[in-house]
Amino acid sequence: MKWSQWFWEVLWGRQHQSQQGVWIQTSRPAAIDLGFDADERKLSQETKTRDSSDDNSSPKNEGDGAGQNDDQEQQSQGPQPVGFWDPRLAGVRTEAFFKWSVTTSVLFVFIIAVLSLFWGALSSIDQNTAALKVYVVDFDGRVAPYDNIDPVVGPIVTQMTAAARQNRVSLGYQIRQPAEFNNDPIQVRQAVYDFDAWAALIVNPNATALLVSAVQNANTSYDPNGAMQLVYTDSRDDTNWYDFISPLIRPFLTQVTASVGTQWAQQVLQNATSNDTLASNLQQVPQAVSPAVGFSEYNLRPFYPYTAIPAISVGLIYLIIISFFSFAFYLPIHFKYLKPEGHPPLHFWQLTLWRWCSTMLAYFILSLAYSLVSLAFNINFHGGNPIQSETLPTIESYGNPTAFGYGTFPMFWLLNWVGMMALGLACENVAMVVGQPWSALWLIFWVISNVTTAFYDIEIEPGFYHWGYAWPLHSIVEASRMILFDLHPTLGKDFGILIAWAIVNSAVFPFACYFMRWKSKHHIHEYYR
Repeated sequence: MKWSQWFWEVLWGRQHQSQQGVWIQTSRPAAIDLGFDADERKLSQETKTRDSSDDNSSPKNEGDGAGQNDDQEQQSQGPQPVGFWDPRLAGVRTEAFFKWSVTTSVLFVFIIAVLSLFWGALSSIDQNTAALKVYVVDFDGRVAPYDNIDPVVGPIVTQMTAAARQNRVSLGYQIRQPAEFNNDPIQVRQAVYDFDAWAALIVNPNATALLVSAVQNANTSYDPNGAMQLVYTDSRDDTNWYDFISPLIRPFLTQVTASVGTQWAQQVLQNATSNDTLASNLQQVPQAVSPAVGFSEYNLRPFYPYTAIPAISVGLIYLIIISFFSFAFYLPIHFKYLKPEGHPPLHFWQLTLWRWCSTMLAYFILSLAYSLVSLAFNINFHGGNPIQSETLPTIESYGNPTAFGYGTFPMFWLLNWVGMMALGLACENVAMVVGQPWSALWLIFWVISNVTTAFYDIEIEPGFYHWGYAWPLHSIVEASRMILFDLHPTLGKDFGILIAWAIVNSAVFPFACYFMRWKSKHHIHEYYR
């Protein structure tokens, strides 16, 4: 016996049939199931036993018995495999090629359509940066006791602002009058905190007065950065600030300081040629000539710590995924109530109610697990930042300034729970209606459409994307930032949108359950069988 024959005997339990010279399986491995049930296998064994007895008792029919055994054994092996181009597979090949073409075409169109949502969101950045409002407020020489000095700094800043608005790519600079803020620079900061503008450039009331005093009185303590303020809140949207606003506003500030410094230096040096005292003073306060003026920055709510990034951006993608896959994990458990295995089946309407309640409870527990991850990685959930004013920058060393003190974590957990309701119930309904594998395409669409309108500011996206204001993840991100960084309160609007999603999907839920039951009863399949 050849070694290869011995190998197949050991592996497949086959023996050599000397009469026919072929290999016949006599002990089929348990891993191969041809679909016979126990009764059929028992009947087959009894038939073989009778045939064997007939062969032993009737020697004259020995040849016929051997032929019958060969036919039975060949039938038990099933159809023999053939080559791919066998004529008998012509119909199968045609069907397979057709279905492959249809499936590939559907996926092709889906990929282009859905991914275009994400790519298209940033297709008009250069044109839409003007939607990012930046207030420019000139208080220079307009507020007592500095209203008796001819301003120099303020007029230059406003002139340059008007010129900057003509650039092809520009922020939405708006020159506002001090009277709109009761002649109080602090109220401009309040406007930034209240999300009226993304940033504000404030020319202080004493900008020119301090500059003149410095050169006339040789004030060596003069600080050029006291002339103007840059006020912003980067935790409102750190991506928006660092990717789109800061790269445009900082070159503008550099141009402003350079222009003011140049014009002021020409004026002062011209006067110094005929005034020895002034010339002497300039030697003692060179900063009053160059750079002359600058900006003090006030980041009202800094984005810190950086472990908060997942909690308000990428980590929320996993909240969608967890909500989606909970359907597949819990559905077999729910269907136990319908299988009469030693018990009567449950009323279907009660099963539907049970499914909804258990899903809400599961979201409650799973959202706690998601929230605990942020707590474990040192995001501040207990307050403690000494700065409570909305118009003063908080201190980073104390961590993120929470909105609710020790109640911040319960509020964060509540937000994630309601967010899972809004995101997850939609996934449950779609999964029951469209079935597999189409629900996987829904997950891709659900993630991309939510990420596109939540991780990027809708103001700089094309107008088509304004539906994103009503999408769940946009509200979750906005509310998360408010809770973790004590931003301008928007919880009423955000929770309202999320609860509306939960209510609508809860109303659709029983209909989706009955539709899935109807498909099962009528053996309707969503995909090829």
